[in-house]
Order: sequence, then C-alpha cells, then structure tokens
Amino acid sequence: MHSYTEENYLKAIFNLSAEKGEVSANEISVQLKLKMPTVNSMMKKLAVKKLVHYESYKPIKLTEKGKKEASLIIRKHRLTEMFLVQKMGFGWEEVHEIAEQIEHLQSPIFFERIDALLGYPKIDPHGSPIPDKTGKMEWIKYEKLSSCKAGDTVRLAAVIHTTDEFLKFLNIRGLQLGLKIKIKFVEKFDSSMIVSYNKSNTEMLSETECERLLVEKI
Repeated sequence: MHSYTEENYLKAIFNLSAEKGEVSANEISVQLKLKMPTVNSMMKKLAVKKLVHYESYKPIKLTEKGKKEASLIIRKHRLTEMFLVQKMGFGWEEVHEIAEQIEHLQSPIFFERIDALLGYPKIDPHGSPIPDKTGKMEWIKYEKLSSCKAGDTVRLAAVIHTTDEFLKFLNIRGLQLGLKIKIKFVEKFDSSMIVSYNKSNTEMLSETECERLLVEKI
C-alpha cells in the first residue's frame, strides 16, 4: 500500500514518461508544482520500494512494479470518471477532480463492481484507455487532428491534455467523441483548421486545439 502522495507521483511519472519511457525530475517538479529537493527526496523513497530507477541527474524510469502500480491507480481514476458520466450524469468536464479523490481508495472490490456495472469499458469519457485489473493497458494508436490534411474525414476518438476549460470549449461547439469531422482547410501560416461537422456546423480550430484532439480516419 502506498501513500496518497506516492500514488500521485507514480501517476505523474507514468503519464509524463508515456511517449519516451523516461522523465526528468524537473518535469515532475513542474507537473506537481513542487520544489526539486522535494521531488528528489521522494524519488529516493520510491527507489527503495523498487518502484523507480533513480540516479542523481539522470532520467527517471518506472520499474515494472512501478508501471503496474501506476496503471492500477489510473484504472481507478478512469473507471470513476466513466461511472460519474454514465451513471450519475456528470459532464466530462466535471469529473476529473472528483476522480482524483476517489482513485486513492484501497478497495479493489469497489472498483471491480464499478467495472461490472459499466459493462467493462475499454475507454474513459475522454477516450483514454482503461487498464484492466492486472494493470495491463491497451494503447490505441490514434492520430492528432493537427497531422491531418484538407479533405480528410475523421472521427473524433479522444481528447488529450484536457482541462475543464477546454472540455467546456468543446461542449459549446458540439464537439464530442464519435463525431464525424470533415477538414475543409488548413492554414499554412499557423496550421489552424476549418472543419465541418453535424452537416451545418463549421468551426475554426487553432493548432493548439488540433494538437489536443485525437482522431481516426474514416
């Protein structure tokens, strides 16, 4: 069993190292809004528990044990978000902070019941994969909307680097998961896009917004 703080570190390391398999202490410091000495001290504790590979001034990596523990925390978070949306009627922009609290409950049967009630979902409300009860996560290879070209037709599959404000932005514009989107124009100067959807809706999206939307081509 790990402390609330240790679990937050494990989850942060897992998410930050998802693409390259490692992360710097500085990146963790920025993500968790903590001072470097505090981060380094915790890395030493996690290394003693064999959850991370840690050496001063070198990138930090999760051990296999650390990856599994982090995945199980993420599983609890994402199952909670799905339950709040599907069974309690919360919006996808309302669930993160609640799930941040519930994910620290140490009751496997509680989350197994939630999983069963939801019909064993594979993704959370934002399209992110939900690890299974062994910690295995099936990564889904989507493209960023920003990598698509004018003329492409895609389906909105996931949202990354989410904030409540960005999700509200998508709500106002009627952009939800599963939506079919046609890319009408890509601006060469700043890579912003004009897209159409729901037959009559046309929207301009900035490069930053397009970077946060994951799609699959139709």
